[in-house]
Amino acid sequence: MNEIAVEVQNLKKSYEKEEAVKGVSFSVSKGELFGLIGPDGAGKTSILRIITTLLFPTEGKITVLDSDVVKDYKKIRTNIGYMPQRFSLYQDLSVEENLTFFARIFGTTIEENYDLIKDIYSHIEPFKDRLAGKLSGGMKQKLALSCALIHSPDILILDEPTTGVDAVSRKEFWEMLIRLKEKGITILVSTPYMDEANLCDRVALIQNGDIMSIDTPEKIIGDFGQKLWAVKSNNIYQLINDLRRLDFIDTVFPFGEFLHVTSNTEDLNITELKSILNEKNHLGIKIQQVEANIEDCFMQLMTK
Repeated sequence: MNEIAVEVQNLKKSYEKEEAVKGVSFSVSKGELFGLIGPDGAGKTSILRIITTLLFPTEGKITVLDSDVVKDYKKIRTNIGYMPQRFSLYQDLSVEENLTFFARIFGTTIEENYDLIKDIYSHIEPFKDRLAGKLSGGMKQKLALSCALIHSPDILILDEPTTGVDAVSRKEFWEMLIRLKEKGITILVSTPYMDEANLCDRVALIQNGDIMSIDTPEKIIGDFGQKLWAVKSNNIYQLINDLRRLDFIDTVFPFGEFLHVTSNTEDLNITELKSILNEKNHLGIKIQQVEANIEDCFMQLMTK
């Protein structure tokens, strides 16, 4: 049986009259890379701030390494590394000065834990004298992660760490996370990017403060349960409206240059659909069956 690193039970969080988190429950096993996946405003940041002891829960019980987030907050803070959504390091300190500062807060030094951050810090060490405020987005990312790791935490908590950085930096960052997981560090990460869900061991799909599904990405995709079709024509906006008016069409969502379409009948008749769209003066019609991905599953769950 897997040991539990983080346990969240019936967590609720309200801000005045707004309920941001509506009774969510989930657990993260030791050594697991767990993702909270959802759009802005879904409640991800509130959940992570409560787990990191920065906010009080309105209701619910949350433990981190068997310690209560309210009663044992001091103990928890020594065992976690936290990378907030926005870059929060000291912009007028250099790379090395920021890292030294965070090391001293936790009673350690860069030298003592250098091996832990070496794979990450080596990318920015040539620029150790540069002010943090002058770094690129990808370099800020690496510095923030180094500062979160410098005290050798058991759990790493990252709030949308790849938002606003380029695709190459996103890829590099996730490669770093996977290497950290291989070292036995438990990682809890939130992201609005659905494609990053596939890099997690398990994910919780969250929307409007509710968790819609928790499982491995493969299992969630496997439970999609409907045939999925990619449809396009030369007039994509008119195509959306025309498809949604058809009785046998269940859902229509834009995905790049195509629309992803499901039917409420057992079999979607492609020939008939093409004929209908031709009658509505669509040109350049293409229809093909495709495999569902996490984003398709998310959209399907939202409609239920």
